[in-house]
Amino acid sequence: MTSGPGPAIRRHHGRRAPRAALGAAGVALCLAAGTGVGLAGTAGPPPAATWQSGCAADCPAPVAARPPGAPVRVRVPRIGVDSPLTVLGLDRTGALVPPADFARAGWYGRGPAPGDPGPAVLAGHLDSRAGPAVFARLDELRTGDRIEVRRGDRWLPFRVTGSLRVAKDRFPTARVYGPTPGPELRLVTCGGDFDRRRGHYRDNVVVFAVADSPADLLPSSAAG
Repeated sequence: MTSGPGPAIRRHHGRRAPRAALGAAGVALCLAAGTGVGLAGTAGPPPAATWQSGCAADCPAPVAARPPGAPVRVRVPRIGVDSPLTVLGLDRTGALVPPADFARAGWYGRGPAPGDPGPAVLAGHLDSRAGPAVFARLDELRTGDRIEVRRGDRWLPFRVTGSLRVAKDRFPTARVYGPTPGPELRLVTCGGDFDRRRGHYRDNVVVFAVADSPADLLPSSAAG
């Protein structure tokens, strides 16, 4: 993974910009000392994370029924990830609260769910004091690699379209959280060098993926 130009991401002019809280969530993803994903301490417990079905804002109507239920698991065969998903929320500063379990990934419950129109954000730790964590090999993913998310009784397939590594203070908020015409994924963890003086990694790694619908999801009229 390099810190060069990011992948080609579709731009949608005239759409509403992501909320400020979402921008803070991306920038603050790697702030805890000695961990791959974390946050600075807050004055009190964060609000409980919840999920409501549907797109967060300004999303087009889907062409087919949305998958039922919340996402419960993610698989990434190339890097050996097969993890339950926990719902993630924001702390009182507007930063994304990472999974409490270093071996488990999570998804941002106030945004689109995987399989709904829009960019669903999945986050996981890079490492812990004990060793590699769930997204330790995220930067090994390449264009065309497969990601699967379980919702209800279905595995929803996605295909990697690109990735980038970027300094936290240059986090590409619009690229990560901006609206998309269909279901997409953003997988986020830390990367780059570990700043021992400040106690956090310097960069974020972001993987972009789009829905890769199997043929049996096409309407019968399209299948001929």
